[in-house]
Amino acid sequence: MRGVNRAEICDVNFVEFVKQWDSRRDERPTPNEPILEGSALDAQGFRELFESQLISRHLDLMARVLRVQNKVFYTIGSSGHEGNAMVARATRYTDPAFLHYRSGGFMAERFRKLPGIDGKKLDPIMDSALSFAASAEDPASGGRHKVWGSKPLWVLPQTSTIASHLPKALGTAIAIEAGRRIGHQLPIPDDSIAICSFGDASANHATAQTAFNAASWTAYQKLPAPVLYVCEDNGIGISVKTPGGWIGESFRNRPDLDYFYADGLDLAAGYGDVLRAVEHCRRTRRPTFLHLRTTRIMGHAGTDFEIEWRSLEELCAVEATDPLLRSAAIALESGLMSKLEVLALYEETRQKCFAAAEEADRRPRIETLEEVMRPLAPYTPGKVMAEATRNDYGATREQVFGGEEKLPENLPPRHLAIQINNALHDVMAKYPGSLLFGEDVAQKGGVYTVTKGLHKAFGNKRVFNTLLDETMILGMAQGFANMGMLPIPEIQYLAYLHNAIDQIRGEAASLQFFSNDQFRNAMVVRIAGLGYQRGFGGHFHNDNSVTALRDIPGIVVGCASRGDDAAMMLRTLTALAKVDGRVTVFLEPIALYMTKDLYEPGDGQWLTNYPPPDQALVLGEERVYRSEATDCVIFSYGNGMPMSLRAAREIEARHGWQVRVVDLRWLVPLNHAAIARHAGECERILVVDEGRFSAGIGEGVITAITEAGFGGKPIQRVVGADTYTPLAGAAFLVIPKDEDIAAAADALK
Repeated sequence: MRGVNRAEICDVNFVEFVKQWDSRRDERPTPNEPILEGSALDAQGFRELFESQLISRHLDLMARVLRVQNKVFYTIGSSGHEGNAMVARATRYTDPAFLHYRSGGFMAERFRKLPGIDGKKLDPIMDSALSFAASAEDPASGGRHKVWGSKPLWVLPQTSTIASHLPKALGTAIAIEAGRRIGHQLPIPDDSIAICSFGDASANHATAQTAFNAASWTAYQKLPAPVLYVCEDNGIGISVKTPGGWIGESFRNRPDLDYFYADGLDLAAGYGDVLRAVEHCRRTRRPTFLHLRTTRIMGHAGTDFEIEWRSLEELCAVEATDPLLRSAAIALESGLMSKLEVLALYEETRQKCFAAAEEADRRPRIETLEEVMRPLAPYTPGKVMAEATRNDYGATREQVFGGEEKLPENLPPRHLAIQINNALHDVMAKYPGSLLFGEDVAQKGGVYTVTKGLHKAFGNKRVFNTLLDETMILGMAQGFANMGMLPIPEIQYLAYLHNAIDQIRGEAASLQFFSNDQFRNAMVVRIAGLGYQRGFGGHFHNDNSVTALRDIPGIVVGCASRGDDAAMMLRTLTALAKVDGRVTVFLEPIALYMTKDLYEPGDGQWLTNYPPPDQALVLGEERVYRSEATDCVIFSYGNGMPMSLRAAREIEARHGWQVRVVDLRWLVPLNHAAIARHAGECERILVVDEGRFSAGIGEGVITAITEAGFGGKPIQRVVGADTYTPLAGAAFLVIPKDEDIAAAADALK
């Protein structure tokens, strides 16, 4: 039985079903007449939805056939879910959509909303064929992945996500309302809603539950959040069945998440319920849950041979619920189409899909690594620096800081936390569309008072607390970015990021790549982290896992160890977000927030002046102490910097060497050229990295040195141990100390 092709059977089923139909209404309904008595769907609407369903089905059938010829590279189909075309019809093309991968019907129907641009016709069949073929001319991703996406149709591309797109869909809905409140010009109409579709199996995922909870939490406080969650319930996730009735039981009475049900297998019966859900969401601005009945035929994907784990009787029963059979019956029963017309439309659609696929196969594909990576991390240095140093908001600055005499550059030197705070005031004064949010950041001013005064200066609309949920914080950041604002989310501790890091790795940082740089998630994520908090807090408040961030393609991570660098770095990170759409991370060393002294108590040598707003850092630019020294170079960052400077004094006293100290400042990407230059100019090399032995920054530094040909020089790495950080004094047993650096230098002799 394995050799039986269920796609062929479903194809034949449709043709035979139509041929065997034995009754027909004599009169055709007029275009505006209900397709069937009592239906909210008129005949014209039904005809168009049916055509969209057929496009979706034949794209699936085409993919199954051409996959074996290496002309198509994706076979997760939409068969059984074609009823989601109703959601597209009931909404607008300016309603941002974050779609389930079984959304062929939705996409085909949404193309009707904007049939052409600048005289050029939009073609759902050809666009989809280019995507299936991984063509470089694919208008959605440029051939990087088969995604449902379209810039003009406001479909933000998703890959094969398991509910990870739900938080940013809610974030987008919240952003639509927030934009209006702060006077931001939205790129879409003010009464838009965000659409998010997913499967019944994905509804159980922790990320989905996060989004549902946050939606209810928001609505409970009477705050608008116009998101339409569309759960396409086909009763199965790959091979794991959803218990009967589970979705309805779970969501029907969920507080502040308004539930609607629609039959997605029957266009005539289901459309009215879909329309009611959409209208409710748009009118009330409340989160709305549309439970859409679907089915799944032809398996999860082309490689899923269901007959191996499903009985033939069960397969036949599922295939009998094919929504295209019901649509054909409606077309025939209503008198809208004859059997010959239905079959002709079916075959005509098949021919269009295969012709488009053959044409797409002839189009160019990505052939170079440069082409693959082009949209991942755009960087225009001149424009970024011009934006980072732009200083045309002097009047606003004076108002925010309370007069010219109170501008931070006119005040005495201050420690890191105060200078970050000043820089945040500056950034928010410069960018009216910026918003700062997170746990405890508003009235309290943050756990370490770094955001103190921002709430008073900019108000609830721009500085606000969130629920305790890092996944949703980053989801909201993406939503604000989607609407053209500048989000500055705070993650309270680096350890807390690990609960939510896929919102950066799988969602925010990947959007430019998978949309061919048509959509961007520009943001500045502030994260307090690293160790050395005098034994307080244990591993959850002393986390050095920078490697988790270094593994994410395309992001920028900066880590400043002193106040002036922090201010200039924050301006550059903000400019990278504004100009190039980059996802940037500002890693703040908690233990250095309040540090004033360097060598001895009271020396004040770790206080810095505030740099004027026309000064910023170049991405990758290091800070060098004693650039003339050539006996030894120490590379470090963050907390390692004051330790390295103190150790340099001890090394000079012990060995008579002159020691150069390099603050890397930028951890992603590392500046390999600068690292190699300093290593080449010095006789000995020390790398001080508070990350763990098996995962830190040090490996990257040593790789840069080795690949530049300087690996033969004496080199030592001072690094943390492969363990979690314990409490109290034991913490200093697992992270580097001043004396460890000096001892490592002894080994370089």
